[in-house]
Amino acid sequence: MGEFFSWFADQFTQTFITDDRWRYFANGALVTLEVTILALILGVIIGVLIAVIRSAHDSQRAKSRGIGHVILGVLNFISKIYLTVIRGTPTTVQLLIMWFIIFKWAREDQMLWVAALSFGINSGAYVAEIVRSGIMSIDAGQNEAGRSLGLNYMQTMGYIIIPQAVKNILPALGNELITLLKETSVCSFIGLTDLTKGAMIVQSRTYAPFMPYISLAVIYLAMVLILSGLMSLLERRLRASDRR
Repeated sequence: MGEFFSWFADQFTQTFITDDRWRYFANGALVTLEVTILALILGVIIGVLIAVIRSAHDSQRAKSRGIGHVILGVLNFISKIYLTVIRGTPTTVQLLIMWFIIFKWAREDQMLWVAALSFGINSGAYVAEIVRSGIMSIDAGQNEAGRSLGLNYMQTMGYIIIPQAVKNILPALGNELITLLKETSVCSFIGLTDLTKGAMIVQSRTYAPFMPYISLAVIYLAMVLILSGLMSLLERRLRASDRR
């Protein structure tokens, strides 16, 4: 037992203390959170827009065909292609295409933004279906009530439908956030020094994979637990507000 603790202390020292290697984990965790937050914001924006377009097209399908219906049909067609392509290809492949092909002219200091854009576009496809399912869960009478108040489709969505849908889809959005956080671990494929890349650098210095990679898993687990706790707290707050 004493030998194990001695070995563990030596591994810990090499991984975190020697040459301030803990900075690789700290700075990497910060980069991971930055990419996740930026991608989440972009993903929610894209997802809501796609969900509204598809929901509007479905609601207008049986109505008279005018120029507005044609434009909506084109947007819906583009949305379907976007959803099919993004959901049908791996996240890693999308990231590689984004960095090495689409933004091959970008500098290294722009790598974080390119990664956030790639993950945001990817997340948007999944958020779109989550939001769309939330919109569909709201009774059609709510939409008619908005129209009777003189609100147009977008105003009805913004003021009546989406606020109610958010409460229904919050758990699914929380799962998407957690998935997005874990998926950013592939940022190391393009050389971005995120949390995973930081652990890989430390391992290359110590030649001992146990402590860097176990620590990496523990840090990711801690971040996921914190996010899960925050989402649970938000859900409880929303349920409490409904009872008032």
